[in-house]
Amino acid sequence: MQEKILILDFGSQYTQLIARRVRELNVYCEIHPFNKFTLDESVRGVILSGSPYSVRDEKAPQIDLSAIKGHLPLLGVCYGAQYLSQNFGGEVAPSATREYGRAMLSKVDKENPLIRDLSDTTQVWMSHGDTIVRLPANCKIIASTEDVPVAAFEFEGEQTWGIQFHPEVYHSTEGSRLLKHFVVDICGCEQSWTPDSFIESTVRELRAKVGTDRVLLGLSGGVDSSVAAVLLHKAIGKQLICIFVDTGLLRKNEYEDVMSSYESLGLNVIGVRAGDKFLSDLAGTTDPEKKRKIIGRDFIEVFDSEAMKLTDVKWLAQGTIYPDVIESTSVNGPSATIKSHHNVGGLPEKMNLKIVEPLRLLFKDEVRRVGKQLNIPHEILGRHPFPGPGLGIRILGEVTAEKVRILQEADKIFIDGLKSSGLYDQVWQAGVMLLPIRSVGVMGDERTYENCVALRAVTSTDGMTADWVHLPYDFLAQVSNDIINRVRGINRVVYDISSKPPATIEWE
Repeated sequence: MQEKILILDFGSQYTQLIARRVRELNVYCEIHPFNKFTLDESVRGVILSGSPYSVRDEKAPQIDLSAIKGHLPLLGVCYGAQYLSQNFGGEVAPSATREYGRAMLSKVDKENPLIRDLSDTTQVWMSHGDTIVRLPANCKIIASTEDVPVAAFEFEGEQTWGIQFHPEVYHSTEGSRLLKHFVVDICGCEQSWTPDSFIESTVRELRAKVGTDRVLLGLSGGVDSSVAAVLLHKAIGKQLICIFVDTGLLRKNEYEDVMSSYESLGLNVIGVRAGDKFLSDLAGTTDPEKKRKIIGRDFIEVFDSEAMKLTDVKWLAQGTIYPDVIESTSVNGPSATIKSHHNVGGLPEKMNLKIVEPLRLLFKDEVRRVGKQLNIPHEILGRHPFPGPGLGIRILGEVTAEKVRILQEADKIFIDGLKSSGLYDQVWQAGVMLLPIRSVGVMGDERTYENCVALRAVTSTDGMTADWVHLPYDFLAQVSNDIINRVRGINRVVYDISSKPPATIEWE
């Protein structure tokens, strides 16, 4: 049985970061809501997350720790630490001033196993409005800051600690080392959860689950579906059938390039040209949400039509990854609004197939590590995220064949330019938006009245927040010149320097 660390979530925005830091230690961990978890012999230790709540609130999350505290190594982070103090004989009160931001941690107990080889003074990140003013009688302080006397503490006689700072954020300069002390030294985890071990165990599980049945997978050309496909292929070979739909809204030559890449990987892929259907159904529609719904509906119809031609298919494979799983089971429940495009559900119920999700335990960076171990080419693994509706939401207003042509040409110049300049891998996502405006220009001795496009390039880790990339002026000037000279129908190029929030990465 795979050993693991259990992270109990009280709704903190940093909970996923804790998991990522533990995973970076090659230790498997799972996030579960504080009120819905199971203990078994695979659990080596437990971490209590932070929370937007105060432990003093009437509606503050409450957890029964009787089977954990004193039985398993336990680490409370921020709210988790304050909960341990408040509920086992200590006292938590509002801070005189909000304790937020960087602070310098000084060791009090230099031999304590949680902090033993940290620097005598080290930077940590605070984020709380309450503070521990009195510890339970059987606790001792092991570290303090200038403003927070009880920055870290231990329950004597048991493996239970609390820390009023966040070791998981990068501002805590030795936070990963502290987590390693807890996870490896105290909990005794072996650090054996590697891409190789994941592939080996997943292949074994897939073979046992699927047996001799056939599996259907809708490919997008992106990282998640590609890695899922190769992993499934390694497990069940030709039992896997993939469908790749050309919506007519892909990047220039993308259909041919992707099909060629998949062929080189030995995948059994059915390619479907369906651009005419999508463009016909989108005619006259300008509302962004309606466009998304049309594209999502058409994708399902095309996919279903192709799937009906196949026999003995029992499973539908999906490229679900761990952040999707966490969101659907979080303390706060699933997201209230889900984007209406084809990488969101709908197919299983309609097709009456069982679901298999080979990547549901992995974060995005782990998906790439597994893909690299599977020898998937960098052109696929390093590919920027691309929206499910494709260029349909990068054409503001009505989508037409001519607008798709214009945008494909401009987008290719931009993306090829990023690659040839060595900038592509420094950008998380990039693309061109065709704006619903025209402006006056002068080309040669003639006045023109043509389209304007906006270039967009951002850095991000998960797409939830993003900053615009400070691309070199010379590069932007060259791209702008190339687009205007080579793409008939464009006479103006602008660069989007908005960050998310408030602006989204896509324009629609």
